[in-house]
Amino acid sequence: MKLTSKAPVLKYFSRIALFGALFIALNAPGARAAELVMFEQSGCAWCEAFDREIAPVYDKTAEGARAPLRRINISRAVPSDLAFIDAERLTPLFVLVDKGREFGRIRGYPGEEHFWGLLGVLIKKLDGSGIPGERMQLPKKLLRIIG
Repeated sequence: MKLTSKAPVLKYFSRIALFGALFIALNAPGARAAELVMFEQSGCAWCEAFDREIAPVYDKTAEGARAPLRRINISRAVPSDLAFIDAERLTPLFVLVDKGREFGRIRGYPGEEHFWGLLGVLIKKLDGSGIPGERMQLPKKLLRIIG
């Protein structure tokens, strides 16, 4: 069997190559520009609590994959790509950013259960799936404390 024209075959393979390249580019590490920026300082007891309770597992979670953790020491100059963030002196300060835009922040470290809940709300906001005015359900542990 002899092909009379190579153009249709090349066109077909060119499309496959294009879609393959797009798939790889969109799924490559770093393709999602979101980051959870943690402003910290040495001697911060709440930063140390975060390091014990959250940091060891953060990069293994869906949240960690969606918004990798980036640490910034507040005693040093803020990197130029984060100059748009109005950093505070309170540590830790977690700021969810994507493409030069802040989507929200968590001031302080409210404990493991609360941190994940608050971060979940920020991730929903980032992904556009949060409903305006939506309120986070209070964890049962907190309801026992305040109830």
